[in-house]
Amino acid sequence: MAEFEFPALDVTLRTRMRLRPAAHEVRVLEERWEPTADAARRQYGRGPADKVYRQWEVKPGVDSRRNKTETFRFGTQDMRNPLQRAVLGAGWTWRGVLFKL
Repeated sequence: MAEFEFPALDVTLRTRMRLRPAAHEVRVLEERWEPTADAARRQYGRGPADKVYRQWEVKPGVDSRRNKTETFRFGTQDMRNPLQRAVLGAGWTWRGVLFKL
């Protein structure tokens, strides 16, 4: 299992993996918990969702206008790609599932 939590954005990403040596495959279940649009509660989702989480900071610029600067960026692919490369590089199959590992 690989897990990433970022409390400032209230986001948790979890990748659960099960090895099946007889078939040379890794079955993968991707889960995520993220705030809803109104940020009143957390929403659960599963499956491969290519999503990018960002955090911004607003500062006054040189011309007295506000400038928005990205201070944090993390995509679901940033977590999935290294795991997937390791599995595929070993000659195994990466098989995403939605319900049962």
